[in-house]
Amino acid sequence: MRLLLISNSTNPGEGYLEYPKQHIKDFLGEKATNAIFIPYAAVTFSFEEYEKKVNERFAEIGHHVTSIHRFINPVDAIENADAIVVGGGNTWQLVKMLQEKGLMKVIRKRVKKGTPYIGWSAGSNIACPTLKTTNDMPIMEPIKFKTLKLVPFQINPHYLDDNPANHGGETREDRIKEFIEVNKETYVVGLREGTMLLLDDDDLILLGNRKARIFKYGQEPKELTNEEDFNFLLQRS
Repeated sequence: MRLLLISNSTNPGEGYLEYPKQHIKDFLGEKATNAIFIPYAAVTFSFEEYEKKVNERFAEIGHHVTSIHRFINPVDAIENADAIVVGGGNTWQLVKMLQEKGLMKVIRKRVKKGTPYIGWSAGSNIACPTLKTTNDMPIMEPIKFKTLKLVPFQINPHYLDDNPANHGGETREDRIKEFIEVNKETYVVGLREGTMLLLDDDDLILLGNRKARIFKYGQEPKELTNEEDFNFLLQRS
């Protein structure tokens, strides 16, 4: 199984998908790929606009995406995809639409059989067992919270350490600690912006220059660099 799970699409001051594009190219290889793109997390702009924006960047690295909304039969589109690319946006809408269109099982099946999977933000969230560690406002109600479960741990993309000045509410760490209090067997990876997780068969590594923050019930949060072992996260409870 091959996964590229990216925290965020864009770093401040950069173009869309600028920082991860070389990693995406390395992941997909030199041969041109016609990937199926899932734009369902887009809320304030159209699926056509999303497809165009992604293709502008993918063209720079010799690849192409076709949005799944263009297919009469989206299940067949996934079955025949060279790769599956899931964009960021609102995770709740993304999950609801994937469930309603019957795509969760077929995506999981294809990726388990070797179809490469790339997701950023919401697209990385749904590779986990559940959407419960998303940052998004629940603007839609999905059928259930379960997602693809391609990995046994949870990701919190866009992980932030800071508590803004004059803000009295919970930090991101506070929210994750609430999650692990009631989900005691599950690891959560605080995936900071500018970083991503690469799974190649049974080897999980961190890409990027910032550390990941790892949470587990009964343990102090720990910081891991891209030189440290992440494979313990693949152990299923």
